[in-house]
Amino acid sequence: MTEGRLKGKVAVVTGSGRGIGRAVAERLAQDGALVVVNFPGEPGEADHAASLVEEIRRAGGEAWPVEADVSQADQVARLFDRVAADAGYVDILVNNAGICPFQDWWGMTEALWDRVAAVNLKGTFLCSHRASRMMRDRGAGGRIISLSSISALVGGALQTHYTPTKAGVRSLMQSLAIVLGPYGITCNSVMPGSILTDINRAHYEEPGLRARDEARIPVGRLGQPRDVAGAVAFLASDEAAYITGADILVDGGLFVNLQ
Repeated sequence: MTEGRLKGKVAVVTGSGRGIGRAVAERLAQDGALVVVNFPGEPGEADHAASLVEEIRRAGGEAWPVEADVSQADQVARLFDRVAADAGYVDILVNNAGICPFQDWWGMTEALWDRVAAVNLKGTFLCSHRASRMMRDRGAGGRIISLSSISALVGGALQTHYTPTKAGVRSLMQSLAIVLGPYGITCNSVMPGSILTDINRAHYEEPGLRARDEARIPVGRLGQPRDVAGAVAFLASDEAAYITGADILVDGGLFVNLQ
């Protein structure tokens, strides 16, 4: 029984209104954490965040929403200033916010490249920088968990802008593990494989694609956001206190079956 193992902890989950981030926020709240539900200021996102906060509260947990585009330093500063003012501290940061608008190489624009890099990699840097300072100054350690991807290890014809950012997120966690370990702050990455979310739902509606990918996954199915949430919850817990600079593949065995 894991319920309550994060009681008294404050967790910030970026981009948590939908998809993997939503499942992570739900799981951390179930385990007892007060969860700050971050969402970007795009149409509909506030509604997603509000519904998540309502679900968590209805289940007896604690959560509140904060709008911030993680690629913007001033908005990230306001996010963590709000956390400091209302919660007092942060124990767990989950860098989940990310985008992957599929695009072929020949149609790639500088603007799209910059936007994906800004949200996925720069956003992880900005949030980790602010959260780690709060953790260091409090002196009680902490957890930084970043959503990388199986795409950090393999290429993708429609992801030439995305895969470098996820490799960068993984590398950043490895370096921060060295920097922040002396302060009791662990830094790890979780690397989802083929997880069914809003990012790829339309892709899998194309005839034959879902069946093709499921046939390559040893466990025989696409992943669900809750599969990733379990790995994040473990890394956030005391059980993972001696794990840092590590990667956890959550892919149903896809990576080892790619030959």
